[in-house]
Amino acid sequence: MAELFKLPEDIPLIGTVYFGIIDRGTNVLQIRPTTYCPLNCIFCSTDAGPKSKRRRAEYIIDLDHMLDWIRYLVKIKGGGVEAHIDTVGDPLTYPRIVDLVHKLKDLKEVATVSMQTHGHLLNEKLIKDLDDAGLSRINLSIDALNPQLAKRLAGSEDYDVNRVIEMAKYITENTSIDLLLAPVWVHPLNDSEMENIINLAKQIGAGKNCPPLGIQKCERHKFGRKSKEIKFMTWFEFYNKLRELEFKTNTRLIIKASDFGIRPATSLKTPYSKWERVNVTVVGPGWFKGETLAVTHDKRWAVTIVGAELPIGEEVSVRFLRVKDNILVAKLST
Repeated sequence: MAELFKLPEDIPLIGTVYFGIIDRGTNVLQIRPTTYCPLNCIFCSTDAGPKSKRRRAEYIIDLDHMLDWIRYLVKIKGGGVEAHIDTVGDPLTYPRIVDLVHKLKDLKEVATVSMQTHGHLLNEKLIKDLDDAGLSRINLSIDALNPQLAKRLAGSEDYDVNRVIEMAKYITENTSIDLLLAPVWVHPLNDSEMENIINLAKQIGAGKNCPPLGIQKCERHKFGRKSKEIKFMTWFEFYNKLRELEFKTNTRLIIKASDFGIRPATSLKTPYSKWERVNVTVVGPGWFKGETLAVTHDKRWAVTIVGAELPIGEEVSVRFLRVKDNILVAKLST
């Protein structure tokens, strides 16, 4: 069982892929206030959920701490920011998710507040509260309409896809929240489900102000969950299948960033370069086994040290393996 690590307020929220804020050089900021997930999807790229075998720690961030860093970054971006709450688990596990949405919507630089979820924790009251808080869009991942296949893909007997479909209908019929269905195409397990999901999106009126569907390609990840049943399509194969479905269902499925108003925008610049050596201080457990969480001496950047589990408070020299998108990954320097 992974340990819970509540992030102290002196830990920066820029630098890791698993918590905090990710800035990839566009007007979208990925907001990650928690890492928890109630499901164990067999294709999960981050090995999330109660059955995780790789995770060493789960993280949760205090709301005020999160907002301090968001305010700092949206000022750099300027206007027209999309705050996208996606996490490496499910955002609905964050205890103050409604408050977070409300505070994000209140920021003058933020034009859109969106969220990615499998919907397992949705209910009518929560949806209404999110609507009142100003949530703009939910990207809802329904991966199969067949109840048994849906449970199998979710890795949980508790997952009820019919209930999730009811919540999808409630969103389109009773709120101003836009809905995009975002199934993960897990070839060949749910090949026959894609057309059904497309038809569902049409029937319930998904995509009022955005595309109704954003089908995702299941990809192989080094630290993701493995299943011999999954055959990974190439991007060429994936887009060919999407084109076939577009023709068959008369529905546009190949979408672009511009469909969501995503554009290049000013980004916080990482002051480090790949292979650069720096001294850091260990502040907590790493996300996966064999990793450690550290911060730079100016306490402006979080760093993931791979290949070592080190005691809190130790100062070590590391060499950066990755600095792209403000995600800092390093190994001990020798």
